[in-house]
Amino acid sequence: MLKVLFLCTENACRSQMAEGLVNHDLAGQVKAFSAGISPKTVNPRAVAAMRELGIDISRQYSKSVDELPEKDFDLVITVCDQAQEQCPLFPGSTEVMHVGFPDPAKATGTDEEIMAVFRRVRDDMRKQLIGVLKQKLASGT
Repeated sequence: MLKVLFLCTENACRSQMAEGLVNHDLAGQVKAFSAGISPKTVNPRAVAAMRELGIDISRQYSKSVDELPEKDFDLVITVCDQAQEQCPLFPGSTEVMHVGFPDPAKATGTDEEIMAVFRRVRDDMRKQLIGVLKQKLASGT
């Protein structure tokens, strides 16, 4: 099974949604984790956006890399530019790649407009990250 870590600055939105999407869509093939450089609280709008897909991330919590139960990852994907710049070193043959997404928590406007941004980021993440991971699985790397 491929073990993947999604790394973001606060581990509040993008990395949390990525973890939920991958553990749902690629269950049994990929085990996803998430962490942050400077963890905060999981954003309730991220939880709501995922709930719309029938994916419950309400029990997930923000954590640093040091708090992860697993340390040996096949792949680390940074999902924000700051995490890419500050990504810690990982042992062995861990591959690190960057697939960046805008921070939905910075969206402004009405609640519906903000939720639309969360949905767009969530859907873009699903398309791009699941695609990358399916390619990895197919190539055996």
